[in-house]
Amino acid sequence: MKIALPDANGRMTDYRLTGTPIEPVPMTPDAARVVYSAAHVVRDPYADADPSGQAAIDWDATMAFRAHLIGLGLGVAEAMDTAQRGMGLDWPSALELIRRTKSAFPDALVANGCGTDHINPANVTSLEEVTAAYLSQVEAIQSAGGRIILMASRALARIAKGSEDYARVYEEVLNACDEPVILHWLGEMFDPALAGYWGASAFQPALDTVLGIINDNVSKVDGIKISLLDAQKEIEMRRRLPSTVRMYTGDDFNYPDLIAGDTAGYSHALLGIFDPLAVHAASAVQKLTAGDAAGFRAILDPTVPLARHIFRAPTQYYKTGVVFLAWLNGHQSHFTMIGGAEAMRSLPYFVECFKQADACGALAKPEFAIERMQSLLRLYGA
Repeated sequence: MKIALPDANGRMTDYRLTGTPIEPVPMTPDAARVVYSAAHVVRDPYADADPSGQAAIDWDATMAFRAHLIGLGLGVAEAMDTAQRGMGLDWPSALELIRRTKSAFPDALVANGCGTDHINPANVTSLEEVTAAYLSQVEAIQSAGGRIILMASRALARIAKGSEDYARVYEEVLNACDEPVILHWLGEMFDPALAGYWGASAFQPALDTVLGIINDNVSKVDGIKISLLDAQKEIEMRRRLPSTVRMYTGDDFNYPDLIAGDTAGYSHALLGIFDPLAVHAASAVQKLTAGDAAGFRAILDPTVPLARHIFRAPTQYYKTGVVFLAWLNGHQSHFTMIGGAEAMRSLPYFVECFKQADACGALAKPEFAIERMQSLLRLYGA
């Protein structure tokens, strides 16, 4: 099979597909790692919704994608940044998403993003306002029967004067949580408004602060997802965590190494890249569960070039690549996104996504993907 693809100058050349789609093998309940896929949402393409207004979501397609993930044995990290949380998906829509997922999949492994995104950081004048915002979302999610991922707060990043302010807010919020939560350390490459989180711009003092928060509230913490795209920083933190607290890698560049681990430990996973690579993630971890470390690496290692391309700078636009692959693989009937985010990447980016997805077996039905890619090329005048 082949397709004519343009280069950056618009010159068309034949590209011959060589990849073999990965065979889906669902994870079993005794899987060697806990794995969450941070799932995207599907926009309703027919809704007359303005980019600055409330998100228009195709609920049927959105729930069908979650059924796909859960059917592979994966957990779902709901209403996170992959779902355009805080970047098109507002809190009322996020809460509806959380409630719908809980209703449709009551027994599935689901954790839900909880933040302060219903308040405007520019209008916040006190830590009490940030705490109240967190507690409002904690109550809403727990009332829906959901477990919590405590997301980083833009408002807290703006108002906090130092590490003590973070410790104060997090202690009060954690005390209100009924079950242990997953903390989230999201780097500024994903969200520039979070620069200097934990009260420091340098890694070591920030690390000391968050470890102090975890140690002071250890019974309230299931784990922490760290998304700094730096394997050594994650490994250093992993080795310093209390024994009862899991490290969930959020490193979309180095996940095979981090999940495989070393003699001192390993990371579980909570990854946006495991949305388009859900089949790879489940199949690879099942190999690891069976003691086949080489089989695990054989599946996941070839996906890294695709992941690094999807998450290339400016990293916050990685969602566009995620949804593009969902469209190529038939998980939605269109390539449109909340807030028009499908326009946040260029045609050469999509061309390279197509090639890298083919190379690692991430095109589930290559002929179908070719047809969809050709329709995109026609839209661009190619």
